[in-house]
Amino acid sequence: MKVTRDSSSPIEVTLTVELATDDENPFIERSYRRVVSRLNIPGFRRGRAPRHIVESMMGRTALLQEALEFMVPETLDQVLQDEEVSAFGEPSIEVTELEPVSFTATVPLEPTVDLGDYLEIRVESDPAEVTEEEVDGVLDRVRDEQAVWEPVERAAAYGDRLNLNVLGTMDDETVVEDEDVEYIPNEENVLPFPGFAPNLVGLSEDDESDFTITVPEDYPREQYAGKDVQFKVSVLSVKEKSVPELDDEFAKSVGDGFDDLEALRDSIRESLTSQAENAARSELEQKSLEALCDVAVVNASSLLYERELEAMQADRERMLRQQGLDLATYLRFMGKSPDEFLDEMRPNAERRLVSALVMRKFAEVEEIEISDDDVQSETDRLLGLSTGEEEQDESNLESLREFLGSESTRDNIRSTLHSRRVMDRLIDIAQGNLDEDGDAEASSAGDETEEAGEPAAADDVETTDASDGDATASDQAEERE
Repeated sequence: MKVTRDSSSPIEVTLTVELATDDENPFIERSYRRVVSRLNIPGFRRGRAPRHIVESMMGRTALLQEALEFMVPETLDQVLQDEEVSAFGEPSIEVTELEPVSFTATVPLEPTVDLGDYLEIRVESDPAEVTEEEVDGVLDRVRDEQAVWEPVERAAAYGDRLNLNVLGTMDDETVVEDEDVEYIPNEENVLPFPGFAPNLVGLSEDDESDFTITVPEDYPREQYAGKDVQFKVSVLSVKEKSVPELDDEFAKSVGDGFDDLEALRDSIRESLTSQAENAARSELEQKSLEALCDVAVVNASSLLYERELEAMQADRERMLRQQGLDLATYLRFMGKSPDEFLDEMRPNAERRLVSALVMRKFAEVEEIEISDDDVQSETDRLLGLSTGEEEQDESNLESLREFLGSESTRDNIRSTLHSRRVMDRLIDIAQGNLDEDGDAEASSAGDETEEAGEPAAADDVETTDASDGDATASDQAEERE
């Protein structure tokens, strides 16, 4: 086997590998054994024909092509070991010749990362503030959720809930037919066709109405665009929304109940404050990471950026499949070509790769590590959360202990703790929270995140969470409670 270094740099090396006949034979033998079991050759039982017979029927080239699937990657692995080349990512391989087999491999090496004067970066944090208007907004949503629909003896208005029998025809063909359907007319409601809702305003219970609407020319469903629809509507009932009074009795009906309205407001304020703090923390993390990336210099193989882009595309395709779509259908719906789709994702892929490389280097320079004791302490904390508030079934606890004790879960916990500690250190630096010895001061951001996994103090009332992020192993363990 002949190996040639065509080019080499600190971040990438290109190797040309040419196999000799002796190198190819073991792989062709494996290829023959795979192929012979699939062939029906006269005079031989399936899988029993000698190699020279199979080779004479298929040709050596066909066996070679069959063998390439494992020949090239296994040979490259051996070459990298012999040449003492450590690949940082998946190489790019191109087979250039079949007889003899030759291929070129471009191998990405570990990128170089210079953090620059990272100790001097500074980032301002925004205060986590909650206004009374925000508390009132949550109270209004909770009231709306607890509203009841009560019959009224008046004509229907926008916002009422009507029960209807509806028959709609177009060109003597039925296009809408519903009985006792609930419908809330409002100016934004364009179902079943634009212009339907206004015709219900003013109707009372037991009223019947015939009317015709013309579907707009720009209606998305072209078979209906510009045509007339004749409707026959019977009103079975008219109801209005009755929102509860904002008083102590209302507070007692929310969640597990509150002593009075002020206690409910306090709970909502506490929950909103927790969310605001999480959002502020998330923004501070993002700003700190961006500041670190701004001062850092990253030199990485272009292959790594392509691999990151491929990973993001695979993630997107996986998400689409979960929604019952494929990428081709999604792109047609969005009116984009595959190249446009990739070009849009490319900047995010580059930022994601640079951020990961910079944080990796930062953790290395700052010598941040997670010990087995750290993992055990976090495991004990998570287990304590499950047993601290109320008595748990022993079988559930044993299942949780088994889950937390598994190697994969402990690895995830270690990774989560490491990421958290790295970010805490970065924020300490960006906020200027280090003393003369480079240690974090007591009021540092790191102290604020120690209880990041604790449950929120006000879970009785749902509010809109302003923060967003991937679930960590610690989060997953807490959810099993």
